[in-house]
Amino acid sequence: MSPAPSAAPAHRAPELLGQTVVVLGGSAGIGFETARRARAEGANLILTGRNAENLQRAADDVGAQSTAAFDVSDHAQLERFFKGLPAQIDHVMVTAGRPHYGRMIEMDLKDAQRALDDHLLLMLMVARHASGKVRPSGTLLFMGGTGGRRPGIGIGLTSTVTVASPMLTANLALELAPVRVNLIAAGFVDTGLSAELLGDQLEARRTQLRNTLPIRRVVQPSDVAALAVHIMTNTALTGATFDIDGGQQLVAG
Repeated sequence: MSPAPSAAPAHRAPELLGQTVVVLGGSAGIGFETARRARAEGANLILTGRNAENLQRAADDVGAQSTAAFDVSDHAQLERFFKGLPAQIDHVMVTAGRPHYGRMIEMDLKDAQRALDDHLLLMLMVARHASGKVRPSGTLLFMGGTGGRRPGIGIGLTSTVTVASPMLTANLALELAPVRVNLIAAGFVDTGLSAELLGDQLEARRTQLRNTLPIRRVVQPSDVAALAVHIMTNTALTGATFDIDGGQQLVAG
């Protein structure tokens, strides 16, 4: 007897077709990969970044609708950017910012303030300026981390931000409802920023993770991007923190 013919795969409509996705920090790394994935799902893209040349190159690559080159930690520029957006957008993802390392008791107070501003205050400012622009059931999506959940010398401020961000996310989800607010907490992701921070120790770190992570590979920006787009499209998700670290928290180091 001949086997029954297999059913042809059903055509899947793009999940973000016609929706507008704003990516703050969209010129490289996780932000760029999220923009690429969102575009593949039919989204219109608005990208921001600090370096105008890098930003334009990224925008050309993913076919972005528009760009804005500025420093998102400048609150006045951030406010102007959101005021200049179309009347309604669907999703905002924030990947700007970087970890701050150093002993807290020795850190310059301006550097300590910047560490908090770049994450917690940025979340609050984005929520304040974006809330009137995002359609109901759209989402504000922030990036955090998992590495700071263990205390350690030199990561005190990073740990503080790591612990505070999920609670801030949950409270913003209540205040901004029905706009959704979520947080992605990543472990080590193989980005240009990781390369910059680790320098000549990068390959050793990659090897260590390949040998110790339960997934036996290093988490890539595309992995985080896939999660980000899922959170945008699943309208039942709000106020939550989604870990993506390949099981890094389950093993030492």
